[in-house]
Amino acid sequence: MNAAQLFVQGDALTQGVALILLSMSVGSWVVILWKSWLLRRAGGDVARCVAAFWQSVSIAEALQKFKAFDREAIVTSIVLAAKLEANGTLACAGDKTHQLTRLLRDALHVALAKLQYGQVLLATVGSTAPFVGLLGTVWGIYHALIGIANAGQVTIDKISGPVGEALIMTAAGLAVAIPAVLAYNVLGRSIGRIEAELEGFARDLRDLLATEPGREIE
Repeated sequence: MNAAQLFVQGDALTQGVALILLSMSVGSWVVILWKSWLLRRAGGDVARCVAAFWQSVSIAEALQKFKAFDREAIVTSIVLAAKLEANGTLACAGDKTHQLTRLLRDALHVALAKLQYGQVLLATVGSTAPFVGLLGTVWGIYHALIGIANAGQVTIDKISGPVGEALIMTAAGLAVAIPAVLAYNVLGRSIGRIEAELEGFARDLRDLLATEPGREIE
């Protein structure tokens, strides 16, 4: 019995489980392909922007260079977020270092949220897909037992279909979960590398702006 026959011959629960697993698989692969492209692009952009920043003679010049390098606007948003305002609110309270720390921290949270987007889906699929497949497995075994009980004797034709259905559901659950788990771990390492580079850059930028009053964000 192949997957198409299983879906056509299965009951409502079997078809529902199959559709859920299919939706999980499609969703996780969309996230995997999109995030692989995004993180590869963002990782190169961050490295180029950080190098260009420290090779520039002013922050304004660095921001001009970012237009060509920072396609995801990750580093640009962090630099622009460090612009201090004097509007008399509590956000402007404290010394310059404290204000910069708060502004850069908030900008980092926004940037990292963009990089982390989709990780929850991969983690959810990786942890739940085997159990969804197991539901189909249990249901297939239940059908096999019902067939044996109704027939009054054990025959291959009564148990082969339901058992085959159960085995396919088990395999389908694992086939959906394994790529999601692997992608979650691999992409998580890429996010961690970019996060470390952004945090280091934000600390250096804070120190630069706090210790050199002449350096201001245009």
